[in-house]
Amino acid sequence: MNHIDELVVNYEKILDRYIESKNEKDLDGIQNLSFEAIENDISPEEIVSLHKDLTLEKELTAEEMKLSMDVLLEMVIGFGFSYRDYKALVKKMEAHDKEMDIAASLQSMMLKTKIPKLNSIEIGAISVPAQRVNGDYYNLIDHHDGTMSFAVADVIGKGIPAALAMSMIKFGMDSYGHSQLPSDGLKRLNRVVEKNVNQNMFVTMFYGLYEEISSKFYYSSAGHEPGYIYREKTDSFEEMGARGIVLGVNPTTRYDQEEHDINIGDMILVFTDGLSEIRRLSGEFVRTEDLLELIRTYKHLHPQDIVQVVYEELIKIQDPKKRDDLTILLIKRVN
Repeated sequence: MNHIDELVVNYEKILDRYIESKNEKDLDGIQNLSFEAIENDISPEEIVSLHKDLTLEKELTAEEMKLSMDVLLEMVIGFGFSYRDYKALVKKMEAHDKEMDIAASLQSMMLKTKIPKLNSIEIGAISVPAQRVNGDYYNLIDHHDGTMSFAVADVIGKGIPAALAMSMIKFGMDSYGHSQLPSDGLKRLNRVVEKNVNQNMFVTMFYGLYEEISSKFYYSSAGHEPGYIYREKTDSFEEMGARGIVLGVNPTTRYDQEEHDINIGDMILVFTDGLSEIRRLSGEFVRTEDLLELIRTYKHLHPQDIVQVVYEELIKIQDPKKRDDLTILLIKRVN
């Protein structure tokens, strides 16, 4: 356990103890914790960020939040800060809250996706943020020529920059005006991300194209979680193996592409790492095999019902302190 992890554990213990007891004696250890933070070059801003993350995870009541600020105040005073400086830090937290509200509003306005209705397939999708701003994104486009493009992405970044990056990706997909092969789509989007998105922000993406007339499915991946195809005939899942580096690293990157025939009853499953990295209360990761078995169990349902049930089942077993953005897209051929 490194210094920061140890500090987080000790800070959380004091926070929980004080909220429960409301006894100032339970704040006695906080000053020593401040000294440890100073010795290990942990800044007051990092302490504020740590406090915010912990209180968000715990979903505190208004009274508990007020008590938690007593703990933060004692911690900050330990840094030798005045009350005026403390108020400035609180204002910074409030400004951060406002930024998150703006980012969430941007997402709701700019990233709405309408699920297409095609004759041969049914579609289900769910995307749930861990906090107010979703780092995941999915998009589906009916080209009205018997083809549908779709993408699932994960932006490695937060706040307004991440929301703007996702809106730029959506605009990039929507502006083509015609269907294109996934390898070409990723190549174009890679240039968009490389030119316009912060160099410290990267995007993983799974890009697919479904042709109704041939029942063929084409896909490419930019560093994204592997997708799966459920085969009705064999009642089994196939992992999709195409790989590629994340968007925004190298403007000349080319992406491999694979294609598959999709038969009646087959399903295409794509998700983000919020699904593959779910932890149980015991701390163990939920196995991919268990996730696929959930899909198989409910395969007779409409895809939208499947993804909803799977999400609800996972929430029951998930450690709420380890929650991440989660997105599932499921496409089922029915005709």
